[in-house]
Amino acid sequence: MNVLLLRDVAAVLLAGGAGERLYPLTRDKAKPAVSFGGPYSIVDFTLSNCVNSGLRKIFIATQYKAQSLNRHVRMGWSVVNAELGEFIEILPPQKRVSENWYLGTADAVYQNLYSLERESPRWVIILSGDHIYKMDYSKMLDVHIARGAALTMAAIEVPLAESRRFGVIEVDEDSRLVGFEEKPATARPTPWNAAVCLGSMGIYIFDTEVLVRELIRDAEEPTSHDFGKDILPRLVAGGERVYAYLFWDENKKESKYWRDVGTLDAFYDASMDLIQVDPVFNLYDPDWPLRTYQPQFPPAKFVFDEEGRRGSAVQSLVSMGCIVSGSNIQRSILSPGARVHSYCEIEDSILMPNTTVNRHCRVKKAIIDSEVSVPRGAVIGYDAAEDRRRHTVTENGVVVVTQGEECMVDTSRS
Repeated sequence: MNVLLLRDVAAVLLAGGAGERLYPLTRDKAKPAVSFGGPYSIVDFTLSNCVNSGLRKIFIATQYKAQSLNRHVRMGWSVVNAELGEFIEILPPQKRVSENWYLGTADAVYQNLYSLERESPRWVIILSGDHIYKMDYSKMLDVHIARGAALTMAAIEVPLAESRRFGVIEVDEDSRLVGFEEKPATARPTPWNAAVCLGSMGIYIFDTEVLVRELIRDAEEPTSHDFGKDILPRLVAGGERVYAYLFWDENKKESKYWRDVGTLDAFYDASMDLIQVDPVFNLYDPDWPLRTYQPQFPPAKFVFDEEGRRGSAVQSLVSMGCIVSGSNIQRSILSPGARVHSYCEIEDSILMPNTTVNRHCRVKKAIIDSEVSVPRGAVIGYDAAEDRRRHTVTENGVVVVTQGEECMVDTSRS
């Protein structure tokens, strides 16, 4: 993609959702601000895609409990040059055009048309801030321009049996949209593979004049003000040139990786994949750096306790600032600043930033939220009935522990 053309592109990253399915991790913060994979926040993956794609004009539309997200972006994403017209700018709801907060994905962009139009981009890329994947948006823009499309939307091939999890796109042999249905029980396969359909990734490239026209029209009608439910079907029905772009993965793995981590079980499963010997998602590719805010922590440390027990971690990710003293960590993720005191056993778990696990604890298949101090002798993940009485437990049995919750304590160990 020509660098000069990329200067005519503005990206709008939608990060205002309440994240109800990820509760209680979203009790105090927006979903894109939730920690993932150790030092990262979920929003970092989409922002890294933008920067790696050469996009330097990025708006982030926030709404729900956005303080931690705003802080994270301010401290970790000052990588653009304002003197060259580059920016990463937060757009909170301002009620500039109405008395409502954001009513839907389309309304979130509509309410910020003033900011968009001041930049006069030729193309606008609409993105979601809560997915994990690697994608070069400039390649998608090349195809959009070559086709003379009014709208191009990214799509991923999914098995027909999983159609009810996606907005499903129906296309002809040229990948031009002929239909769209939100989470259908059954779906039509693609023209080239009878075993799969196309699921929407929530990524759209618009010609700006088309976007502005459709958002103004949508704002005047009693719709749900959603891109997938309202804007897209109307464009297809009106005969506009709307195309699907098949996801081109930059992850350098055999299977394409795109994850919606919007539920606790999906979040946990995607996290646990990262600790595998050969994880599906590659965090270690120097050609596709994943940027984030790096707090000024010292290196991780593993120490002996006073009885000579050695702190250890096997098949685990251990972030900066972590200290493991005389305890055993297996198949787990320790986020920045996590501390595990002696005589503990941590298995198949995620410790969010600045958590403390005090002595003699046993933690299994759990997510310990940020700033939680697990009391001495606590037992988490071993007694399903007690866990459900005290904490949130997912359908797949993952225990989520947040601040203020009383843990079961084994008095014989404490």
